[in-house]
This record gives sequence, structure tokens and C-alpha cells, in this order.
Amino acid sequence: MLAFPAWSSPSKSKNKLGIALMGLGYYSTDLLAPALQRTRYCELRGIVTGSPQKIPVWQKQYNIPDKNIYNYQNFDEIANNDDIDVVYVVLPPSMHASFTIRAARAGKHVWCEKPMAITEAECLSMIEGCKANKVSLAIGYRMQHEPVTQKIIGFRQSQPFGKLMKVQASAGYFDGRSDHWKQKRSMGGGAIYDMGVYPLNAARYTIGLEPVAVTAKQSTTRPEIYQETDETMVFDLEFPKGIVAHCETSLGKSMNALRVDCANGWYRLEPFQAYSGIAGDASDGQRFKSNIENQQAKQMDDDSLAIMNKTQLLVPGEEGMRDIRVVEAIIRSATTNQRVLIDR
Repeated sequence: MLAFPAWSSPSKSKNKLGIALMGLGYYSTDLLAPALQRTRYCELRGIVTGSPQKIPVWQKQYNIPDKNIYNYQNFDEIANNDDIDVVYVVLPPSMHASFTIRAARAGKHVWCEKPMAITEAECLSMIEGCKANKVSLAIGYRMQHEPVTQKIIGFRQSQPFGKLMKVQASAGYFDGRSDHWKQKRSMGGGAIYDMGVYPLNAARYTIGLEPVAVTAKQSTTRPEIYQETDETMVFDLEFPKGIVAHCETSLGKSMNALRVDCANGWYRLEPFQAYSGIAGDASDGQRFKSNIENQQAKQMDDDSLAIMNKTQLLVPGEEGMRDIRVVEAIIRSATTNQRVLIDR
């Protein structure tokens, strides 16, 4: 876990951190920026973009001053801007490491979207860069902040259905685009990076252990589009104590479910990671339903409070790195058609 630095009050409000969104694609535009209008402990104060045509729209909608607008070339100047406390990196995964480290060197806390990076080595450089500059690093796994998911995580300790035996998790959607970074491996594209971290992370937080081996197979129904990357990935994770997790992810079909089978019953969430909320049930008749208005707002408020109160982040960089370690093993298994041991 990271040790967090002393925090000084942001310039505009002693009760709120100033956030700069880096990368103004769909997730920032349609989800994070609106969520920041609902947060209690942080607020949108700046943007970093390589698309000048987007700037007037954002300035008009969110009243962002000229001095809080940056591009990827002059970004390092953000070190001199006391309005900004946190940079939220929402870029293709291949850009996460370099800009996380640059933000840290500028003295800004970093929130980085999932997947954390392309390689475990990049993840480690991000963690070390933030530690060296005494700033915190959180990864955008919003589901771990969601109350029903937290309840499910708690089951691994209380074991209300007896010993955990097997997990099944799947996450995917149909992406009709044909020339996007998600089809480029060098940029962190492919189903396993984009959606695969959802079932992978769910298996890990549900079981509470780290996988020791994986067997994976990738496929595509659109080889003309997915030449470099996986459109669909099926992977079986082996955990200590004989627990197994069967996972699937895809950019070619929709799926969104988590089921946990135990010695004396089962519980499941379907959907388990939808923006609109999650729901589920259990073999004893329990029903689960999300009770928060906005997942992203909850995530950002939780992370803001951790920074302000100097407490541990719920999802620090180390958690993101553990997933990428497994992702690299999944890719090796799918490439070699062999079972791969996971270094720990």
C-alpha cells in the first residue's frame, strides 16, 4: 500500500479537491464530467486535451478558465497551478504510464482509468513515480466502491454459503468500430485489456486470493478488424485452495454476469458492472440491488476523502498492477496455447 503525503487545502474550496480530466473521450464527456457535478469532495476545474476544437464546448458547459486548460505538450506547466490537485488520466492504456509519471512529477495526485497500463513493468514505474513525488495513485475500478459489490466482497470472509468453490464472470459488449485504438495492441487494445479486467478483478476480489495459473483462448468473428488484438477471450484462472474462476470477455458480444458457487449455496450479480446499476440474488432468497445514484461520483468522492484524510485508497496502484500481471499471463497462454504459471 502507498503511504500518502500531507495534503494542503485546494485554492478554491477547503472542502473540495480540484480535478483535471486528461483525455476528453466518451468516458470523460458522458460519465466523469457529469459525475463531477454530483460530487461533494471534488470538482472539475481543468482539462487536458489534444483536441483544440473541444475546448470551447467544455469551457462553456463547465466554466473552465483559460489558465486551467492544457494540451499534451504543455501539460508539465500544471505544476504551477494550485487550482488542480488531482489529474484523472483517461487516455488509451499505452499513454497511462508516461502521463501518470508526468502528473506525479508536477506534484499532482493521480487517478488512472483501468486498465492501469499495458505491462506490469509500466505499472511498477507508475507506483514508484508517485511514491517518489509523494502523491497518491488510485485506479478507476468503480465497482469496488459500489455498496452491493462491497457486500459481495465481504462474503469471502463471512462465508454465509460455506466454502467458496467456483466463480464465473463475464463482461463484454458489441463494439462496431473498425478503426479505433481498441483494435490496436500497441495502444492497449483488445477485449482482455478493455473489458477483461472486469471479470478478472471480480474473480480476485470475490475470492480474496491471487491466481496461480491460467489457461486462455482467444477468438474473433471479425478477423479483418481484430488482426492485432483479441475480440473475445476465454480464460480459466486457478487459485489456491482448489478454487477456479471461469471468465470470458468480448468486444463482439454482450455479457455481464458474476456467479459464485459455494459448498452450501450460491450468489450472483447480473449485471455486475453496468453503469445504470447492478442487481442480483442468492440461493437463500436474498436480493441485491444498487442503491447509489452515480458510481463514478461515489468513486471520486471516496478517493478524494482518502487524500484529504490521509487514509488508504480503496483501490491503489498495487491493485491495478496485480490485474495487469495476470493479463500478461493470459495473453501468453492464448498465444502459446499452454497453461501458464503466474509469477507472484
